[in-house]
Amino acid sequence: MKLLIVEDDKYLSESICETTQEMFETEQAFDGEEGLFLAQQNIFDVIILDIMLPYMNGYEVLVNLRKQNIHTPVIMLTAKDGIDDKIKGFKVGADDYLVKPFHREELLVRLEAMVRRSGGLLKENILTFKELQLNIKNKTAEINGEALKLNGKQFGLLEYLVSNKNAILTKEQIFDRLWGFESDTSTTVVEVYASNLRKNLKKFGYDHYIKTFRGLGYMLEDHGEGNV
Repeated sequence: MKLLIVEDDKYLSESICETTQEMFETEQAFDGEEGLFLAQQNIFDVIILDIMLPYMNGYEVLVNLRKQNIHTPVIMLTAKDGIDDKIKGFKVGADDYLVKPFHREELLVRLEAMVRRSGGLLKENILTFKELQLNIKNKTAEINGEALKLNGKQFGLLEYLVSNKNAILTKEQIFDRLWGFESDTSTTVVEVYASNLRKNLKKFGYDHYIKTFRGLGYMLEDHGEGNV
């Protein structure tokens, strides 16, 4: 799963990366404008957003995201424990608040609770879809107790689809999440991996749950019917 950290204190940002490395793949931004740009790609499972940022503060970043109907869960960081700051944050769309300095354990617990509420990471790092189980920590998958062999980025693709089931993910979103913004590969690689993933799922009869929207992207849906 992917975590965006928008924090101008590089020492704190690196500390959060280290703390969350077993649970998330992290991306960092060190000012509000960069954070907004990355968050607009809508490829993250959670965003940690500081309030006091260069160029654009955390409130402004969050207001822009919610206006664009990007509802990625956001934990706001503040150096003050004032009720006014918290009320303002919740009013513009924050999901949780954390006051600096904070304990490592508290951050992890809040992240786990937030992603669980949004339908993502579940207890013991397990994601489920019907009888499919993905172990996020070990990068293993099984259906009805039988191992599912996934090569390369197929695991990441399936994880992303399961985390966003019944929602269309564009090829660009999938590409940015799995290959990164600066990759030299083209988005056509997404089609190749989606095709190979379907082949691996076919043995279990799960291939038809991945719906293709031609020219747009893919969706994992509860009552899959294939291509559209």
